[in-house]
Order: sequence, then structure tokens, then C-alpha cells
Amino acid sequence: MRETKLWTWHMLSGAVILVLLGVHMIYTHIGEITHFMVFTNNPDPISIKNVQARDAMAIFPVIFIILLGVALYHGLYGLRTILFEICSVKSIQKAISALLLILGLGLFIVGTWGAVKAHTNAKMPVSTEQVTALAGERK
Repeated sequence: MRETKLWTWHMLSGAVILVLLGVHMIYTHIGEITHFMVFTNNPDPISIKNVQARDAMAIFPVIFIILLGVALYHGLYGLRTILFEICSVKSIQKAISALLLILGLGLFIVGTWGAVKAHTNAKMPVSTEQVTALAGERK
């Protein structure tokens, strides 16, 4: 019963990833083509000003954190399933589960911190010199 629940969550997380990754691609990477969610005169969707404008909106870190959580669950549960197929020893399976849980929680904490930090930094004013310096580094 427990494995059925975990597998169901695995399938649901795949559907959520599909939706959120589609939203992410449209808002973040296809803005140059669609001019959708481009906040400045610069049509480049990954320009520093556009990135900061998106990150300043509260919905974007929330979407990123949810996407991070479901992607980690989906990927690590899939890896766990593969490793369980290779090794059927119960004690090793428990160790694999514990290790993947710790890894997943650690990555989730770091990723969440990054999304929140990007949101709080996006609200800070950026000088023209900083934008020019960042643009020069990208070339």
C-alpha cells in the first residue's frame, strides 16, 4: 500500500512538473519570441533587468520552489526505484531511502534559499554600472 501511494505521488509530480516547466519556459525563456513577461525595453528575457523584474514578483520564487520540490521528489524516487531493482536486500534499501531523503532535503533547502535570496535581492536597486558590468561578463 505504501509503495502504491509513493508511485501515485511520483506520477502526480510528473504532471505538476509538466505544467510548471511549461509555465517556466514560457515566462523565462520564450519571452524574446512572444514578448510575454518582458518587463523592460530589452527584449532579451534573461537580461539582468528582466530577471530582476521577474524575481521581484512573489509568484516566481513560489513556482520555482514548488518546481524544485516536485522535481527532486520525482527524480529521487525514480532513482530509488532503479536502485531497488538492482538490490533487493532490505537493509540496503532502507539505507538507500535514508540517503536519498537526506540528499533531497539538503538540495531542497539550498534551492529554496537561492530562490528566496534571488527574490529579496531583486527588490534591491541596481545601478547602471552594475548592469553594465554584468552585461560585460555575459559576453
